[in-house]
Amino acid sequence: MPLIPRLFFAFSTLAAGFGAVGPAWGAKVGKVEIRGLDEAMTHNVRVSLSLVDTIDKDVSGRRLGYLLREAENETREALEPFGYYSPTIKIEDSRGTRRIATPAGTDPTAPADPADAATAAATDSPAAGDPATSPVGTVADPAATAAARAASPPITVIITVDKGEPVKVRRSDIAILGAGSDDRYLKQDLAAFRPGPGQVFDHAAYEASKTKISRRLAERGYFDADFSSRRVEITRAEHAAAIDLVWTSGQRYDMGPISFEQTPKRIIRDSLLERLVYWEQGSYYHQRKLDTFRESLARLDYFSSIDIEPQPENAVDGQIPVKVTLTPAKRSIYTSGLSYGTDSGAGVRLGVERRYINDRGHKALAQIDFAQRRKTATLQYRIPAFAWLDGWYTFSLQGADEQTDYIDSRRIELVASRSGKINQRWTATASLHGLRERWAYADEDDNDPTTPVDYRTATFLYPSLRAEFIDADDRLYPRNGISATGLLRGGLEAVGSDANFLQAQVTARWYKGLGERSRLITRGELGHTFTNALVDLPPSLRFYAGGDRSIRGYEWREVGPRIPAIPGRKAFALGAKNVITGSVEFEQYFNESWGAAVFVDSGSAFDDSPDMRTGVGVGVRWRSPVGPLRVDIARGLDHPDSGFQLYLNIGADL
Repeated sequence: MPLIPRLFFAFSTLAAGFGAVGPAWGAKVGKVEIRGLDEAMTHNVRVSLSLVDTIDKDVSGRRLGYLLREAENETREALEPFGYYSPTIKIEDSRGTRRIATPAGTDPTAPADPADAATAAATDSPAAGDPATSPVGTVADPAATAAARAASPPITVIITVDKGEPVKVRRSDIAILGAGSDDRYLKQDLAAFRPGPGQVFDHAAYEASKTKISRRLAERGYFDADFSSRRVEITRAEHAAAIDLVWTSGQRYDMGPISFEQTPKRIIRDSLLERLVYWEQGSYYHQRKLDTFRESLARLDYFSSIDIEPQPENAVDGQIPVKVTLTPAKRSIYTSGLSYGTDSGAGVRLGVERRYINDRGHKALAQIDFAQRRKTATLQYRIPAFAWLDGWYTFSLQGADEQTDYIDSRRIELVASRSGKINQRWTATASLHGLRERWAYADEDDNDPTTPVDYRTATFLYPSLRAEFIDADDRLYPRNGISATGLLRGGLEAVGSDANFLQAQVTARWYKGLGERSRLITRGELGHTFTNALVDLPPSLRFYAGGDRSIRGYEWREVGPRIPAIPGRKAFALGAKNVITGSVEFEQYFNESWGAAVFVDSGSAFDDSPDMRTGVGVGVRWRSPVGPLRVDIARGLDHPDSGFQLYLNIGADL
């Protein structure tokens, strides 16, 4: 071809290409609606659609057509994990174009491919004679293209799905060969495998069941276990699935020797740590044994890092050695803080704890709370205990001095206790208390400085038993759970006490999740003192009500028998023989961190008959890294002139 015709042909082709590129601006997707599916399926389809990623973005007609075609395949693949392999999918957009995808393919009677429609709309011929768009193929005016794009409204794509008949399990061959075939726990897992015959073939349930059995084999010491067959056949035409899943377990290993390594230095003698090993060498292997051992080591609070590593590759005669690597924690913990209370005034708290004093694991603690009108000092010494229950022997000495507007009190108490963990839910503490207390109420003062204060004194020597039960899904923020604490203590005049008494107290909490971000919390307290000499019981052995974790809407210890108020001085609690309180609270979180609460509390501290008090309020909740932060505002309903009370609390719920 001569040079000039060739140049003219190339120029014409290039111009025509530019002319096509200019107006083929496509459209903008404004919204994608998915219909005919439940929430879980809808979510899975939405996150699988490439089309969703283009919302509010300009796409070319060619690209939009491709995405609409791909939406069929992406929707179909997103439904397969739920057992639906033959859906009918209809895709429409607000321009009137439509595709219907059936299990056998695209409906041939449906209108043209939206890509063609989009391209046609984008390249629609202008009026004849328009110089800006003559057949020569000049480049489109950018301003005109932008104006046309702006004038075209975003399109809405609607994907309507008829799931069709689900694929169901027609045949299921699940088995374990080898030593594990007689393991009753593995048999239970096999019997519970889902999906079973006649059930919809749900991929998530299948993978969860398969993973559970594989994990259980490892937990129970079948370290050589592997699949000998792993296959799922789907027959779409018959809507049927066949599962063929077989493990070969190999032998079950036993617990071998255990070794300790403390790095960078040894702080606790190995013989003490070995006492936490509750199994015999040669007994069957189970991961739960190591998990319980790890928990026991963690409760000692000697180590910042605990690594327990079974070594099946080093097994000898079917026994697996276990290596425990421990990193010592910081030896001393120093604490300090500021405080303020309406009754106690401003104060400071200072403390020091030695996590380990010697290689026998002894601990010590000293703490001072020094406020303007209330002071306490505490010394504590702990020794690890292993007889019967793993726990502690604890010896503590505490002195307290309180000089407030209503009482002048001094107390010293010596406590020797033995605590232990009974099982995963129960803990118990048995203790012996020696108490010496002196007190005088302000209303008994005649305001004559020459008259000596008439102090009352009490000496009590009594045992106590405290038990705690916790069964919850999360101790920091339980969604479902229950906790209860019981306390029983009493003394006899014949055995070192100034009065006979027996005291019982039970507190309980119940948590119930309601929906994804809501929960209901109920709380109750019941206490009673059996005695004919309440007046001889010191204030520290009496019951009180009012304040946070009791009856919100009232001040601390406001509810119950009180010293009457006089001008210039409010009423103050005397303490009572009995206490009963209850609370119902509803929490609603708006996101992962912030929420609100409404609550009603009621109860009383009393000697003969209860004078119930009720408070209502609202609160703000924040799930901080160290536990929920609770800020509550409440008001008592029983006195018209009652003021609002503000409460602040932070820490784990249980």
